Amino acid sequence: MDFNVKRLAADAGTFLSRAVQFTEEKLGQAEKTELDAHLEQLLVRAENTKQWTEKIMKQTEVLLQPNPNARLEEFLYEKLEKKAPTRLNSHELLGQSMIDSGNEFGPGTAYGNALIKCGETEKQIGGAEREFIQSAAINFLTPFRNFLEGDFKTILKERKLLQVKRLDLDAAKTRAKKARMGDAKAVAEQELRMTQSEFDRQAEITRLLLEGVSSTHAHHLRCLNDFVEAQTTYYAQSYQYMVDLQKQLGSFPSSFSNNNQSTVSGGASISVPTIAVSASLPSVSAGSGSSTASGGFSELRSSNGSRKARVLYDYDAASSSELSLLADEVITVSSVPGMDSDWLMGERGIQKGKVPITYLELLN
Repeated sequence: MDFNVKRLAADAGTFLSRAVQFTEEKLGQAEKTELDAHLEQLLVRAENTKQWTEKIMKQTEVLLQPNPNARLEEFLYEKLEKKAPTRLNSHELLGQSMIDSGNEFGPGTAYGNALIKCGETEKQIGGAEREFIQSAAINFLTPFRNFLEGDFKTILKERKLLQVKRLDLDAAKTRAKKARMGDAKAVAEQELRMTQSEFDRQAEITRLLLEGVSSTHAHHLRCLNDFVEAQTTYYAQSYQYMVDLQKQLGSFPSSFSNNNQSTVSGGASISVPTIAVSASLPSVSAGSGSSTASGGFSELRSSNGSRKARVLYDYDAASSSELSLLADEVITVSSVPGMDSDWLMGERGIQKGKVPITYLELLN
């Protein structure tokens, strides 16, 4: 008990001495031992590394999960060391909605079939995104987090200890200057030598830890390469999925396949790294066929005659002025002055109404 009281009193005295030294330094009433320039630069670099690592981590998490509520939920599950429930991402939700609506409209219709194909592609992109997020979390975010929660916390601990040793050293210097008597001066000088030795030792430990930040930078560089490679793979897969989808939709009789023709016709060959992609866009390869078909419709309009046409896909009339169509049936079509160029007048027996030309194939 006696020993504990003495130890407590000694610790209180040491703490008071440090507090007095720190206060006098702030007021400019005491000298302060400055760290060497190299150690100061290492400290600044470590602090900058910590700050930028936190910012990069935060923005990467926002990129991988834009929903703040979902990020908070994942954080809580991680702290509780429990697995977060698996949920569909945005692409997968969109894909499932497209597939469900396509089945509702009918897979045999042009619109329904196109929705199903688009939905399947969106789900493929969603799967690729899930793989990208998993790869980025393991190979990029985890090493960054390990640095902040491990190496940098150790650096902080040793840096605070260095600050304490510096205060002890400066306090010992002050006492050595004030000592006048021989015995008191000898004791003060011995204490000064001891605190100087402890300060130098702690400064060396701190320096070695700070120099290790260079190895951290090299490791983070490798992690950055892994992150870029994962992104490249993800975007290349998504591009390939969309190119394949565009090829499938190229044969569909819908207006959007013509809307982008002028904008994509210049892209003859596009290569994407990691996944071999080198293909002309669908509208380019189908250019000659569509020009022939549009030429036949132009002749029909100019002649004001009538032609037989085969129906390519089912079509449900949107108004009483239109004619509903069934795939593979043959109807008579003719041009009416003043009618929109995307429509013709169709006849089936006594039934008559407007029909879209994109659902028709003129017969010779």
